Amino acid sequence: MLAAAAAAAVPPAASCYSPLKPARRWGISWRCRAARVEAGFSQLEVRKVTYRPPGTEHNLLNEINLSLREKSFGLIFGRSGSGKTTLLQLLAGLSEPTSGSICIQKYDDSGNPIGSSEMLTSQRVGIVFQFPERYFLADTVLEEVTFGWPRQKADTLFKEQLAVNLQNAFNSVGLTTISLDEDPQSLSGGFKRRLALAIQLVQTPNLLLLDEPLAGLDWKARADVVNLLKDLKKHHTILVVSHDLSFLQGTISTSRLLMENANGREFEGGNFACVKM
Repeated sequence: MLAAAAAAAVPPAASCYSPLKPARRWGISWRCRAARVEAGFSQLEVRKVTYRPPGTEHNLLNEINLSLREKSFGLIFGRSGSGKTTLLQLLAGLSEPTSGSICIQKYDDSGNPIGSSEMLTSQRVGIVFQFPERYFLADTVLEEVTFGWPRQKADTLFKEQLAVNLQNAFNSVGLTTISLDEDPQSLSGGFKRRLALAIQLVQTPNLLLLDEPLAGLDWKARADVVNLLKDLKKHHTILVVSHDLSFLQGTISTSRLLMENANGREFEGGNFACVKM
């Protein structure tokens, strides 16, 4: 029902329509993604990334290193202004590193690299910004999730696939009980975050980036979102910026990155109680 409604909701478009423009509010485009390789595993690798905004003399990031295996959950944390969100923007392709690289490296089952690494492109990344509900534009849930979909008649099959993906996304985030005619702003805080996640999951990204996903939520909503993330990491690679270490402690798989004054310190395992913020 949801997939059929979504496919039917897309009207003919004017000739000036560009599907990439509205999609950029979520940090994605509608281009086709590269096919995944099933043998072995893939790993996101941030290699000595430095970022200096154009026209400035100071680096916001200094030789950051981070690795995150596919279908795992990583956390970036640290004080405000340490460069956490800047790193997410680089990963999403919203800015480009001054030096260093962000890539996907494939490995065999023994951990040996397979071929050369591939650059991580924005088409393979979904990003949910802090307080994503502030960017909702439509009057209904259905209009919100189909905003920016291709509308040319030649894209019928693509739209049908997106509609199927949308059904799967709603199932994944537990939104099947809400009405498609409901105003997104009338949803609870936790359901608004679920809706923002669903919009990203429609495009089945290789990497899902979340900037402070628990910000502004009450205790129960935070717990619900954390449980949702635990389920999502079974099928997705997730990297989160957050201050809520106590809530996320049991969710993280391996990778943590502590940001300190534009510098990053990566470590695995350990106890967050040992980290001085």
